[in-house]
Amino acid sequence: MGEMEDERTSQAGQLFENFVQATTCKGTLQAFSVLCRQLELNPSDHRGFYSSLKAAVTYWKAKGLWGKLDKRVSHKEYSKGKACVDTRCLIIGGGPCGFRTAIELALLGAKVVVIEKRDTFSRNNVLHLWPYTIQDLRDLGAKKFYGKFCAGSIDHISIRQLQLMLLKIALIVGVEVHVNMEFAKLLEPPEDQGTDGPGWRVEVRPADHPISDYEFDVIIGADGRRSTLDGFKRKEFRGKLAIAITANFVNRNTTAEAKVEEISGVAFIFNQKFFLELKEETGIDLENIVYYKDNTHYFVMTAKKQSLLDKGVIINDYIETERLLASDNVNQEALLSYAREAADFGTNYQLPSLDYAINHYGQPDVAMFDFTCMYASENAALVREKSGHQLLVALVGDSLLEPFWPMGTGCARGFLAAFDTAWMIKGWAQGKGPLDLLSERESIYRLLPQTTAENISKNFEQYTIDPATRYPNLNSTCVRPHQVRHLYINGEQDLSSLERSGPTGRSVNISRRESEVRPSRLLLWCQKQTQGYRGVDVTDLTSSWRSGLALCALIHRQRPDLIDFDSLNETDCAKNNQLAFDMAEREFGIQPVTTGKEMNAERGPDKLIMVLYLSKFYEMFHNSPQSVTDANNEDYSKTTNSLYNSLNQALPRKRIPKVDKKLEDNDNKKRKKFIALHVLIGLFLPQLMSNQSAPPVGKREEQKENKVRSMATQLLARFEENAPSCGRTVGKVSSAIGVKAATLAILYETDHRPNNPFTLSLTSMRKEFPLGLGGSDICHFCKKRVYIMERLSAEGYFFHRECFRCNICGCTLRLGGHAFDSNQATFYCKLHFSQRKISSRHRRGEVMLIHFIKQMWSTNKSVSYTV
Repeated sequence: MGEMEDERTSQAGQLFENFVQATTCKGTLQAFSVLCRQLELNPSDHRGFYSSLKAAVTYWKAKGLWGKLDKRVSHKEYSKGKACVDTRCLIIGGGPCGFRTAIELALLGAKVVVIEKRDTFSRNNVLHLWPYTIQDLRDLGAKKFYGKFCAGSIDHISIRQLQLMLLKIALIVGVEVHVNMEFAKLLEPPEDQGTDGPGWRVEVRPADHPISDYEFDVIIGADGRRSTLDGFKRKEFRGKLAIAITANFVNRNTTAEAKVEEISGVAFIFNQKFFLELKEETGIDLENIVYYKDNTHYFVMTAKKQSLLDKGVIINDYIETERLLASDNVNQEALLSYAREAADFGTNYQLPSLDYAINHYGQPDVAMFDFTCMYASENAALVREKSGHQLLVALVGDSLLEPFWPMGTGCARGFLAAFDTAWMIKGWAQGKGPLDLLSERESIYRLLPQTTAENISKNFEQYTIDPATRYPNLNSTCVRPHQVRHLYINGEQDLSSLERSGPTGRSVNISRRESEVRPSRLLLWCQKQTQGYRGVDVTDLTSSWRSGLALCALIHRQRPDLIDFDSLNETDCAKNNQLAFDMAEREFGIQPVTTGKEMNAERGPDKLIMVLYLSKFYEMFHNSPQSVTDANNEDYSKTTNSLYNSLNQALPRKRIPKVDKKLEDNDNKKRKKFIALHVLIGLFLPQLMSNQSAPPVGKREEQKENKVRSMATQLLARFEENAPSCGRTVGKVSSAIGVKAATLAILYETDHRPNNPFTLSLTSMRKEFPLGLGGSDICHFCKKRVYIMERLSAEGYFFHRECFRCNICGCTLRLGGHAFDSNQATFYCKLHFSQRKISSRHRRGEVMLIHFIKQMWSTNKSVSYTV
């Protein structure tokens, strides 16, 4: 009997070892199927599967893994696997973030199904891992599946290896995985039925798969930037043209290959000699290069366009990025040669051979792509309700927020979003109201784009799905329930009507051609706005703007009262540009990105800077009637109303995450919102002042009064809505705006007499409003203006790179390597910060002692003491 038990234990151990050592997706699923069949385990029993597997596999290697997973399962947030009992979840996409989300939901006790349209994991590209990500994967037993995981100083892993590891862990904790299956669309519950009828289902391909009959409470999109789920609009972030090349070469794991040093990331500005020598020897001109060693030799580099043209990689030069990098405009052989040369030079010719690995298309694994723009979803989740059935829909991974590889975000933000989504689903399963649930999720989502390895909590071992364990000073209520009503879709509208339903929008499959700020479209719009102005001929987005007349014309078209265009001197370029910058900053809250003097430089303005700057005008005014109206015959009241309407439409879309003063790196857009309110007040006041000269007479005047009163009330309401989520500097601005908005409303609650004490002049209002706020920021150290393109930020302050120095020794500080005294708003190096703390502690002790003696003396001064 004992021998049979030992044999069974040995067999179970061998079967489990085969599963652990499987190197492909198909092989893993086959080994898991054999393991379950031989050990008579039921993988569909998601609640008890992990316990049954652990009881059946008891050999020593497996026990180490069980110890890791048991520690994770013991987190109080999981409620011993009962937090999400009876919650049925579908995850679309089997990438790292999809599987990571699935693991968390399974530990919460949910029934989790993952569908993936491929049956192979073929992405050789390597991800950089943040320290917390490494700790998280180690806690899940990563080294049990991949012994070389982050050994020594290694902080990266191939996507393929990471997917494989997470797939195995997901299967162990009871996740149901189906490959070769594609999501088609959501199927609504049938009408005219009670809550006991069928709920939300999905249409998949192949259509006859049993999963078509499953009902779900939660659906999560984890299928990449081209997510197939409806209801999520996308925002586009554009930058200067950046062409990336990735290349994977075969790693034969020889001793010679092992000796070659990795390049964790080097940029031109930090090692100019390297890049200049590369260009001189090979003709290859790069901005940066990274080399990681994993299953393959992985290289990623940013190449300059002219270099690619000179080397024959790009055949013809086009302005449109899509045409420039289209397959018929790329010489594939030249691209292979270009990447191999760069890799050879970058490793000092030490790699014995550079044979390309083969991708899933059977082609050499090299790719060239544009990462000029990134996409992010405007919202992280929504709730649908139909026929008494509710469905929670969410996004994770690239579907939610596309990573920017030069920043090394890798999958770090993707994993954070997975934890945040699991936290939301726990609340959903426990009966939290839809609006409260969505407002909390959107509040947390606002933090994600700003999250870096430096500003998250450092106690990695304490991380759980609870956001408070990961984000310092979390504000989970900065988005209010009334602000997410549009994300609760509870009418009888069908899915096809969502394209016309305003805030809920349409599918996120937005191509780059549909972006409103494409340079070609921006140029055309600028040409129309400046047509007919003296000395203005806009033919491009660089040299045509050098004189400053075009910028002044653009502003004059919208607000002719701001600039006397006829008085401008065409030869005084610096003055013209500076005038335009100052007016746009003060009146519209559009932040300057350079100076008038720099615009007049011989090389002319940089195209990236002009695209960034002019896009702000486009976003604010392209729907305004003034874009096509004769500037000399404008009705001023029409101007104010149209500007109000265009801003009213534009402001809610500017949803840049900002919660507290330590996370204000992107607060310029928050400021812009409040400055726009200030602009509206300034625009309405002349109309109000003219109405005060005589009491309204007749029905028409009464209607006009009511309209403006309504606008004032809306303005005040908007201020009150946004004020609670503001931080330090923005708070100062918002308080001033609040007073003025309140005054605007009060004007129509009084008798409108000219001598009314609440009357304000436009001039006095502008004097009260600091010009630096909402425009270009002031350097915290030198107190001079610092522009977007040159600024750094830390602890909620902006500054020039060269000004970031220790307050005591003056040494240059680096972001993440500094210390900060919040009481004194001063920065230190780590050495002098610790010394400062000791000395300040002594000073506090002395002050407290003196204070105590004084208090005792004043209390007992009438008492005599004897010794």
